[in-house]
Amino acid sequence: MKIKHLWHKTLMRTVMGAFAIILFYMLLFMRIMLYEGQTQHVNLVDAFYWVVTTLTTVGYGDIIVTSDLGKFFAVFIQLSGIPLVFGVFFTLMIIPWMENMIHSNIPTRAPKKLSDHIIICGYNRLIETLIEELKENDVPYILIEDEPELVRDMLKKNIHTILGDVYEEETLNSANIKEAQFLIANRSDEMNANIILTARNISTDLNIIAIVEDRSNKKYLKYAGATSVVSPKEMFGRFIGRKAADPFVNRLTGATEFFEGISIVELPIYPKSPLIGKTMKNAAIREKTGANVVGMWKGGSLTFFIRPDDVIKDNSVLLAIGYTEQLSHLKKLTQHMG
Repeated sequence: MKIKHLWHKTLMRTVMGAFAIILFYMLLFMRIMLYEGQTQHVNLVDAFYWVVTTLTTVGYGDIIVTSDLGKFFAVFIQLSGIPLVFGVFFTLMIIPWMENMIHSNIPTRAPKKLSDHIIICGYNRLIETLIEELKENDVPYILIEDEPELVRDMLKKNIHTILGDVYEEETLNSANIKEAQFLIANRSDEMNANIILTARNISTDLNIIAIVEDRSNKKYLKYAGATSVVSPKEMFGRFIGRKAADPFVNRLTGATEFFEGISIVELPIYPKSPLIGKTMKNAAIREKTGANVVGMWKGGSLTFFIRPDDVIKDNSVLLAIGYTEQLSHLKKLTQHMG
């Protein structure tokens, strides 16, 4: 990963700088020993020993300076040792080493045998529900996240997840991208563009689905190499435009297929729908239709965080995922055919 590489370069430069300072102090120490007439200590071993013990404020007292110049020099080294030892040694070496030990149990590579799978870059409620569908239908997948704590949470939920930067070639290769069927980019529009460019650089025939936040960026993600771009807001607009025209149409229209058989669609709630006034828990949509509601338009904004006590209103729009038959059943409930 580039970040890891930059960290290694920073660490190397810092360590080399610290050794350069120590060497400079050693040379000054030997000059002061000559000045004080303590020629027996004018050697690299004693110089290194005295400088290190003084920097770390240990000071065993077996080698001491006697002149005023030497004492000021010793005080200066002791003061400079605080940022040098604690700033460099602990911040750039000890703490990262401890973090690495803590994170060492987090997977960073997909199983070597994983193939014909779906790579998912970025987590939210929509993705969690999609993963539930994948599990139920034995479709292999791997989720990539860059936050260790979130990866741990996903693993506790038995969601196959690896840690890595989603836009890095090394991470995508670790997810077996060359053997994958699909890649879903589910981060910010800017990051999605980076993910797509990196993925397309590795595989020219991979199916890439991007979930766009701002539909004005849709064409740029297409230019970057996305096979298809899903825009919830655009889907919402299409449904609002048809709301008065198709309340009695039984066919499922406007659905966007993620992969074979499984689609995502937005379904507006019509005035006579039996769902109106019910909470998400009482509506029992999953139990009745088999479809999963992963998002809802409320007050003009789309949220993926749906609570059991959220009430379905006549101006609500449900974002659902499932098979065509399941979504068609849900569409009947959103109208007045329940």
